[in-house]
Amino acid sequence: MTAKPDTRADFHSQLDEIQTGIARMSAGVTELVPRATDILLDMDLEGAEYLILGDEEYDGRSLRLEEQCFETIALQAPVAGDLRSLVSAIKIIADVERSADLCVNICKAARRIYGHALDANVRGVIQKMGSQAQVLFKEATEAYLNHSAVRAAALRDMDAYLDDLHRQFIQVIFESHAAGALDLQVAVQLAVVARFYERIGDHAVNVGDRVRYIVDGWVPDIPYPESDNDPPAMLPSTED
Repeated sequence: MTAKPDTRADFHSQLDEIQTGIARMSAGVTELVPRATDILLDMDLEGAEYLILGDEEYDGRSLRLEEQCFETIALQAPVAGDLRSLVSAIKIIADVERSADLCVNICKAARRIYGHALDANVRGVIQKMGSQAQVLFKEATEAYLNHSAVRAAALRDMDAYLDDLHRQFIQVIFESHAAGALDLQVAVQLAVVARFYERIGDHAVNVGDRVRYIVDGWVPDIPYPESDNDPPAMLPSTED
């Protein structure tokens, strides 16, 4: 008698493969954030071009992982927790891929402000924002790998600090412009860069929310999310 294939074992093997792929992609973004920050601070045109060209790899990986998820859902018809895992995986893939795009956008901004010196205050806040965005994505990756709802929930408080840095950065940028230390066009580009870091943090929080949904079915009560392409919030006045 021919043994029946162990479809359940095969299904969990597919789930493990998808989770591993997502974790690797997310870990890659965790490393992209400080690279993009260094490129911006060092005005590294060669590094910017290299990172921008590498974005195609993340696009390809995200598409392959999404296809795996849809194929597994179609062939295995999962229910309950397994279905939550796969549906959440599709959403997490999108958050990770979009964060890679935001790192690319930071590098594109670095090209636009090439040759313009940044004062110590501006550089300091950029470094802090980049570091906090990296920490957020690292924690989101660990929460996903370990199915830790506790670590996932902590991401919201961590993101609040990044939001504070975002507001601080906007203020520093326009104070520098008002003092004549920063060209207006550079100030505008840096304001957009601040938005990119803030959105990377938001995507990390999204990953954490998906993890909580996977673990215990928790669903956040939040308003409709903003787009990464939305304009920055109202900028502070430079007048006294």
